[in-house]
Amino acid sequence: MAIGNSFNGMSSTIEVHMPDIAIIGAGAMGSAVAKRLIVHGATVLTYLEGRSKETIARAKAAGMVPVGRPDLAKAALILSIVPPAEAIGVAELVAEISSGMHAPPPFIDLNAIAPKTMQALAARFEGSAVEVLDGAIIGGPPVPGKSGPTLYISGDSAERSALLENYGLKIRRLDGPLGAASALKMCYAGINKGFTGLGAAMLLAASRSGAAESLKAELAESLPDVDRKLSKSIPDMYPKAYRWVAEMQEIADFLGEDDPAAVIFRGMADVFSGLADDVDGSRALVGQLDEILARPDIDR
Repeated sequence: MAIGNSFNGMSSTIEVHMPDIAIIGAGAMGSAVAKRLIVHGATVLTYLEGRSKETIARAKAAGMVPVGRPDLAKAALILSIVPPAEAIGVAELVAEISSGMHAPPPFIDLNAIAPKTMQALAARFEGSAVEVLDGAIIGGPPVPGKSGPTLYISGDSAERSALLENYGLKIRRLDGPLGAASALKMCYAGINKGFTGLGAAMLLAASRSGAAESLKAELAESLPDVDRKLSKSIPDMYPKAYRWVAEMQEIADFLGEDDPAAVIFRGMADVFSGLADDVDGSRALVGQLDEILARPDIDR
């Protein structure tokens, strides 16, 4: 980018180099984060080999620049924004391409993983010069006109994440070790997404038992905030259900075997697994949920 200046009748041109930021993962969140950075002047690199047509189209629409694996390490910062089950694999890829580099870019994992998974991920970089940071995204994908989502970062004493702040992202650094941001994400997602899973499970149970109409009416009357939230969050969940399976399992692992609540979230993983299969299949469960949620409130 060239900027013209004039001083005492003399003009000069200063070349300003905008940073390259690499994002591995061009899903709904990754591509939207990329677009926010690009709008604010950054160049966003990504790796698309073996990805689906839909992912490639999202990356192109966002303005991401596809490069080969080694070129990702030329960025100023590498972000991982993928489903939880893919987080370790991405870390191994980054460790491989950064191997032997004197000053490799910092790596920020922004995935919904448990702290112990984050520790296992960081262990992939032992012996390397890569600075590994723990991150969590809370909120939906960035949209024009809104400041969110919030990216929480822990282990960032050198404030490497300030680069993201400079290019349009909302950053909050946590005073805590590697894993603190992941712990926050597990707790928040357990409440937020767990609530959606619980609501879907009980609405389906009501449908099976013939109580759906009465349940919907009672929610609207006595718990209107719950009714409104479920009416929005359940349909929004359908295309994401497959990703929430591993996230619920991560939450269960975070809680640990001695916490009885871990059983709840392993059950939630099964709930979302069944819904994900239904979304890709007959959509019978989706139909039942949509029918209940579409029912008008009944005056009593």
